[in-house]
Amino acid sequence: MELSTQVLKRLMKELQDLVTNPAEGIRVFINEQNLTDIQAEVDGPQGTPYENGVFRMRLTLPSDFPASPPKGFFITKVFHPNISTNGDICVNVLKRDWTSETTLRHVFMVIRCLLIQPFPDSALNEEAGKLLLEDYDEYDKRARLMTNIHGMSMAKRPTPTPLTTSGANAGGTSSSETSKKEKEGATESSSPTLKKAKSDQGKNTATAGATSTMAKVKKGLKRL
Repeated sequence: MELSTQVLKRLMKELQDLVTNPAEGIRVFINEQNLTDIQAEVDGPQGTPYENGVFRMRLTLPSDFPASPPKGFFITKVFHPNISTNGDICVNVLKRDWTSETTLRHVFMVIRCLLIQPFPDSALNEEAGKLLLEDYDEYDKRARLMTNIHGMSMAKRPTPTPLTTSGANAGGTSSSETSKKEKEGATESSSPTLKKAKSDQGKNTATAGATSTMAKVKKGLKRL
């Protein structure tokens, strides 16, 4: 059964509000092809084992929404007592605390708060729940490790390296060769010694040419 027009209007209004006025640490993405499949990125709260991580999650709405609550899943793997290894989320707002007036904003905020305050008594991941109660340091270590491996940390994403021009330029000379020639030209033009040497070289060449010409003329005169 598809959602009624009235429910769709409410849903669109809530989603647009979440996009234009995001809840803290939550970014919602609208799937225009299927409004009942709502995905979001949740920032790991600071001061928790999930800090600096970004976790992808989704809410799927049932056909009788909002009479029945959505189902929540974490797509990103996370080590947490109330999140199963398959990503299922155990939180009261999606169960007994749900009412038809509950907003999606409230649901997302409660789920993010779950990363701050887990509830090991209702654990879906029994190992995580047991460690939280009996050995918090080990729980913290495991949760941080999973965050570092699977949490899509924006801060750790590599910055794109600017492209550099290499190889031949328009004249067929490599940029390094062109630069070398330019430097040599600049050195020559700024060096008085090189200027004088070039000038003397030019004079010697001219003198040699003139001497050769005079010799030829004298030789011709002797023949006359």
